[in-house]
Amino acid sequence: MSDTIENGTIAEVQGRRCVYYDGYWIKYYEPPPETLAAKKALIEALTRRLFNHVEHGINIPGIRLAEARAAYEAETNPERKRVNGAMLAGALFNRATTIFTKLVELQADGVEIEPDDALMRECGDYLLEALDLGHMVRHRGGDEGIDELWGEPFKAFSQPIAAFYESRYLKIAMTMREIDRITATITTTFEGSTQVSDLAPLLAELGESAKRKCEILRTDPAIFQVWPAFVVAGDRMRNIQPRVSPAPSPAEIHEAQEGARILKSSAALVCHMVRARTPMPKSCRELIDTCHRFRRTFIEPKLKQAQAGQDKG
Repeated sequence: MSDTIENGTIAEVQGRRCVYYDGYWIKYYEPPPETLAAKKALIEALTRRLFNHVEHGINIPGIRLAEARAAYEAETNPERKRVNGAMLAGALFNRATTIFTKLVELQADGVEIEPDDALMRECGDYLLEALDLGHMVRHRGGDEGIDELWGEPFKAFSQPIAAFYESRYLKIAMTMREIDRITATITTTFEGSTQVSDLAPLLAELGESAKRKCEILRTDPAIFQVWPAFVVAGDRMRNIQPRVSPAPSPAEIHEAQEGARILKSSAALVCHMVRARTPMPKSCRELIDTCHRFRRTFIEPKLKQAQAGQDKG
């Protein structure tokens, strides 16, 4: 049936007004009116959000842009230059936000602001340069950068607000797909495990609560039900303790340690993606590779040994 539904279709789904994108029904929010004031509020919110999800120390005030640029250009050590580049990107975003705020204040005072205004162009240039530096910025978890977060303020500046909302729904659908992919991989990874069993209900709880949190804005009253459900599901996943025999062998201990690490890192990755509402493909690929190695190393040999014993019997 989903093949016949067009992206952007709005409908009531289980009592909620939803919009359909790439296989998922996502809670729909009416975009604000197309005004400079609305753009200002959106850019400010997106800028706060990106600084909340990236490494510490790069939220540099726009007034220090010249210092940040000089330090970046002078640094020769590649590792330190990456950090300086991230700091410069932060200063550029903050400078752009300051300019846009002043433009909105001028408009409120009756000054007409044209799209080709010199300050509008300067604001766009700062956002675009910050976007170019986005690959140097890491997620707060240290796993990878989230380029999409760095692109959002520029998109909000350069696109109609309605078009920006559409791009966010597409990104949320991609995130939901990655969540489903992770939970399916974990299910397959531990199939037949003697140390970790009965994962299906916990994974279903984590996946569904994660997707709900992914689609809900913090200002939505439903956040008081959705966020606690997601936190509890993540805690249950992280707190799973693999079962070992009373006198476990070194191999059993190794399997238990690796299994617990996978469960904890899976819950952490889902949490990172849900809070940022954007996929993290590099981290997802690495997790799936780790799961495949774990199954080949610990689960499959036991299953083959058990099958061989049955065949002999």
